[in-house]
Amino acid sequence: MKVRVEFYGMARQRAGRGQIELELPGRSTHLGAVLEAVAAALPDLAGEWIADGRLHATLAANLDGERFVSDPRTSVSEENCVLILSADAGG
Repeated sequence: MKVRVEFYGMARQRAGRGQIELELPGRSTHLGAVLEAVAAALPDLAGEWIADGRLHATLAANLDGERFVSDPRTSVSEENCVLILSADAGG
């Protein structure tokens, strides 16, 4: 399945791009697997920003621009877009 991940703020600067499309096995996955795939594809985000399927506290994940998620077990399907942005975005 393909999952689109969009980056905003500091995450975009560190990633060096606005988005990435990832190919993951199966028809659905979970947030932790998506974040691990992002870290593997974009090493500048690995370690300090993404580790063990979780985002650093300064970042937040959002599904489809509708709800913020932090649990790495959150289901993600091909229809979803994962947004990674600064945790304080929107003030």
